[in-house]
Amino acid sequence: MINDILNEADGKMDKSVAATREEFATIRAGRAQPSMFSKIMVDYYGTPTPIQQLASFTAPEARIILVQPFDMGAMANVEKAIRESDLGVNPANDGKVLRCVFPELTEDRRKEFIKLAKEKAEGGKVAVRQVRQKAKQNLERLEKDGEAGKDDVTGAEKRLDGITKNHTDAIDELLKHKEAELLEV
Repeated sequence: MINDILNEADGKMDKSVAATREEFATIRAGRAQPSMFSKIMVDYYGTPTPIQQLASFTAPEARIILVQPFDMGAMANVEKAIRESDLGVNPANDGKVLRCVFPELTEDRRKEFIKLAKEKAEGGKVAVRQVRQKAKQNLERLEKDGEAGKDDVTGAEKRLDGITKNHTDAIDELLKHKEAELLEV
């Protein structure tokens, strides 16, 4: 029973780290990447739809992304969603594709992105700690119900703390790499 609780917590913490990694992918560093568009939702015939389901993306140059909607009727909505997103880009529409030219990152913009990355990392750590708290409550409930001894629960809590530390360290490592990527000129 204790191992089930720890394994479940470990799996949920893994998902929190993966979600943080995906959040970092949406923050632009030097090169423009299609993954930066992953959080954008487009109003497609009254339904919010992920932009990846409505268009293909190509990166012909380091600072340009071409967005080609599959349905030309959705072009205006795709363009509007990109313009209103937090990417800071104004797409140029030539009738067939949207050309998104990303400006060079200024020092101030890099600092803003680092701050944003730190916020996303803290959000990931909070999620990991919430999973830890829930698992700790479940362990304490086992002890209270007499399904596990105090020594077993204490040992399990120490293992849980180790698992938590590994996951928060993984998030810190992701943050360190993202900061280095953002500071690279």
